[in-house]
Formats: sequence, structure tokens, C-alpha cells
Amino acid sequence: MKIFFTVFLLSFLLQGCVNYDYPSQVIVGEKMIKFAGESLAGEPTSVPQAFAGCKTLLLFGYIHKSQFDIDRWLIGLDQTNTQVAVYEIPTIKGTFPQMFSTAFDNSMREGIPQEIWKGVITVYKDGERVQRYTGNLKPKNARVLLINAQGEVIHFYDRGFSVGALNALREKL
Repeated sequence: MKIFFTVFLLSFLLQGCVNYDYPSQVIVGEKMIKFAGESLAGEPTSVPQAFAGCKTLLLFGYIHKSQFDIDRWLIGLDQTNTQVAVYEIPTIKGTFPQMFSTAFDNSMREGIPQEIWKGVITVYKDGERVQRYTGNLKPKNARVLLINAQGEVIHFYDRGFSVGALNALREKL
């Protein structure tokens, strides 16, 4: 029994050390993949079904340092008075984060005003699938994905915020 526990613990810890780098699989003009998450307000959310009927901007972040890039996008959108529904999608892959998802979500709630919890959808179970889809190279960069009313990707960008990138996104709107 002791050997089994040791092997299990070792394999569990090593799983957290494994890192997979995926290039983006997003194709503009095609439907985005389906995945599930839960808003910080506690609402289960199926994407893109939850956004059917309107253009929606999704800002994916894979590590804590992605928040800096996401914040720059949010400030830029606000400063240019860009009218689009925007959702932040923290996406974490792996068994370990799933086990502690409540603690991670509670930590995020501490730094986010309650009135915008509905706009933050955390993804754990489908985290690896989402990262395979949008790519996770340069994980500090947000993945900026705009879908139309039918859930088709009409814009994708993953190279970090710039005014030019913001203007290109605004042209798609």
C-alpha cells in the first residue's frame, strides 16, 4: 500500500511539471469549439451557445500574468467606447487545478468587484481542450477571439495588446 501511495503521489506531482505547448488551431470563418465553464457568480455556462444571437468578445488567459494583457484590452475597449459584450475566460488545464478550482475562484473573487463576476467564466474541465484550440504559446498574451451571432470566429489575435490590434478588432465590429 505504501508503494502504491508513493507511486500515485509521484505521478501526481510530475503531472504538474509537464508542459505542453500548442500552436493555435483557430480558423477565422469556422465555428468555435464548444466548452463549459462557470462564471464567478456561480452560473454554469456553455460556450458559444450562451452567446447565441450577438457578437461576443472572449478574452482567454492561461496564467496569472495574462491578466495584465487582458486589462490592457479592457481599458482600450473602454477608452474607445467599443460596444460589444466582453467575457474574460481564465482557462486552466490539469487535474491539480480542477481539484482546487473553488480556492482559485475564491481568490479571483477577492480581486474582482461582484458586479462583474458574471463576466468572468472560469474553465477547468475543458481547459486543455481550449488551450489546444486557441494555442498557448506565449501564455502571458491574452487570446482575443470575436464570435458572431452564430458562434463563428470572425477575429482572432494572440500577440499581445497593441493599438493596431485594437483597431483591427474594432473594424470587425
